Amino acid sequence: MKFSEQWLRSLVNPPVDRDELVARLSMSGLEVDAVTPVAGAFSGVVVGEVLSVDPHPDADKLRVCQVSDGQATLQVVCGAPNVRQGLKIPFATLGAVLPGDFKIKKAKLRGVESNGMLCSASELQISEENDGLMELADDAPVGQSLRDYLMLDDASIEIGLTPNRGDCLSLTGLAREVGAIYAVPYTAVDVPNVAPAHDETRPVELLASNACPRYLGRVIRGVDLSRPTPLWMVERLRRSDIRSIDAAVDVTNYVMLELGQPMHAFDLAQIEGGIRVRMAEEGEKLVLLDGQEVALRANTLVIANHARPLAIAGVMGGEHSGVSAGARDLFLESAFFDTIALAGTARSYGLHTDASHRFERGVDYTLARRAMERATQLLLDIVGGEAGPITEAVKEEALPKVEPITLRAERVSRMLGLDVPSADIERMLTSLELDVNATEPGTWQVGVPSHRFDLSLEVDLIEEIGRLYGYNRLPVRYPQARLAPTARAEARSELPALKRLLVARGYQEAITYTFIDQKLFELFAPDTQPLKLANPISAELSIMRTSLWPSLTKALLHNLNRQQNRVRLFESGLRFVGQLENLQQDMMLAGLISGSRLPEGWTAGRESVDFYDLKADVEAILANAGAAGDFHFAPGSHHALHPGQTAAVMRGERCIGYIGALHPELARELGIEQAVYLFELELAQVAPGMLPAFRELSRFPEVRRDLALVVEKGVAAESLLNDMREQAGEFLTDLKLFDVYEGKGIDPDRKSLAVGLTWQHPARTLTDEETNATMQRILTSLEQRFNATLRK
Repeated sequence: MKFSEQWLRSLVNPPVDRDELVARLSMSGLEVDAVTPVAGAFSGVVVGEVLSVDPHPDADKLRVCQVSDGQATLQVVCGAPNVRQGLKIPFATLGAVLPGDFKIKKAKLRGVESNGMLCSASELQISEENDGLMELADDAPVGQSLRDYLMLDDASIEIGLTPNRGDCLSLTGLAREVGAIYAVPYTAVDVPNVAPAHDETRPVELLASNACPRYLGRVIRGVDLSRPTPLWMVERLRRSDIRSIDAAVDVTNYVMLELGQPMHAFDLAQIEGGIRVRMAEEGEKLVLLDGQEVALRANTLVIANHARPLAIAGVMGGEHSGVSAGARDLFLESAFFDTIALAGTARSYGLHTDASHRFERGVDYTLARRAMERATQLLLDIVGGEAGPITEAVKEEALPKVEPITLRAERVSRMLGLDVPSADIERMLTSLELDVNATEPGTWQVGVPSHRFDLSLEVDLIEEIGRLYGYNRLPVRYPQARLAPTARAEARSELPALKRLLVARGYQEAITYTFIDQKLFELFAPDTQPLKLANPISAELSIMRTSLWPSLTKALLHNLNRQQNRVRLFESGLRFVGQLENLQQDMMLAGLISGSRLPEGWTAGRESVDFYDLKADVEAILANAGAAGDFHFAPGSHHALHPGQTAAVMRGERCIGYIGALHPELARELGIEQAVYLFELELAQVAPGMLPAFRELSRFPEVRRDLALVVEKGVAAESLLNDMREQAGEFLTDLKLFDVYEGKGIDPDRKSLAVGLTWQHPARTLTDEETNATMQRILTSLEQRFNATLRK
């Protein structure tokens, strides 16, 4: 929420400066995200009045104006399209300094002398509007400093509220909070009841009373919406990041900011019969105020008349709910909507409004009448008219029930780590407008006001005491516990060890949401039915992931877009496979590499990473628990990976993951122009290993033989090596593939594999006859099974 510091201080004014106020708000749980001046740094700008406008003799788009600064009449050349006689504007006099250290001096424009400058809002950094001069009210005092007239020595403060603090989404709520923090009184907004001037009403029916237990309406006749919104209201709205539209909309927005109650003003002529608060019919159409047509769902609460829906309740009005400039009669709405009933409604239609933001977090269920009276009085003061009686429809049993909470001083001391005097506890809770009654020494029954719907447990009250006392004042004590050391499983790869391994190999850990965008999901898993969230954080985070790859590639793209072209990322987390009735959740370890093989340096080459760079990292993971021999790689296929550069990671006969290059079409769809290699492994299958065992070293020499075998290109080296192990006997100690060759001197359909075999007997020296016999057995088997021949 964004608000004006001056507006807040008009309700509560603690004896501290802005920096202290901002720091204390953050320390009390209302984190301040930004503090922004409401205007740029300038001086010498006053309220000016254009007395006359004449054409420039040598420029069609320029005008020669006579401008009063309250003391003298000065000639100014101006090219703004809205300059006209009688206009009040910001006037930068000679010697003025505008934002950017721009000094105003006497000048000649196309031969005509100009003594000052007429300013737009953007030139003074008041707003970004740059479509002409900033127009001031007709009663603006000519000659007064613009900073004083608009009270521009102010700041907009933006706070990031947690979802449980909906009571602070208003200036009244913030003033109450600041008053409690500094133990100073705050001034509640004076809201007198407006006496009805006529008897006209519109009937209200609550057809979905559990979702909307209270609805108030009021007819206001004879308004004049051509009257401008007063400058003080426009400025307070602007400093809260809300643009002024017309008096009806501005008043409802102002009351929402001031009291916390979202409201809506309907054109009375658009209401046929009366108001019906009901659930939408499946597929019912509604064109919203932003021009978007939506097909309503049956679980959507709507405000309707007897003919059609007028608005999505608590979210946005429809095209027939808006107030046009020619409207003469209004129907003012103020309601309480159940938080659960509205949860996710706005996001499900791709919307987010100030009203939905508040209703989803909770609005005081007693506030609707007070807000109605306040808005009525403001409208009558600004646009005139006559108000009718308030029509209220309510279902009392569906309104929230607030139970008193028992608070114990002993519990406060135990949780906060200090003894807070009973008088201080009562003072702090009373300052929050809680009803505190002592039942016995050290015990209270605390009644919760309707605006604090987040308080229901004793720990909630203790948290309030801690906030107001000051988190930074609470004693720091290190936790103490008697802990027995636990044995570390040596034959198991724990996740922290695997993380350290990957970090040592140049990776950085990424932590992403388990929810992803549906479009991204469909790119990686086009044949899989997605598991959709009923109440997503946003439309871009609505699907549960079935792989960690979509999130990692999105993180990769984020880095590439910021000129970080050498990327190595890994993540551990859950994937979700299936639907709710058969949902399978697996802990996965995934990673990707892209870019150059080595960091830039005078000793490093410029080669890019390839499949085997990633394969080496995966092999290190698999070998971490000492069970590397249990794993092997087999040709595989995966819709997200390159058809010719994909391997399945196998443990015995089970596939535990995949490794390969990102599919070119998928990379093109994501806008990734360099090669990307990915892996993903089931953590539960990677973790088990085996204990190391000592074997006595042989004192006898090794025997090594090398073979260069020519086989068909389609023969997997793994199959060839497995067959050689079977035939090599029990004394084989090492078997390695050390060369692969294709090209000149070799049949184009075949390849050459160079393999080294090492034997060593534990008790004697192996003879040439034994070794030659073993070699012959290996060659015979390879020839029979793989049509392998020795390379000549």
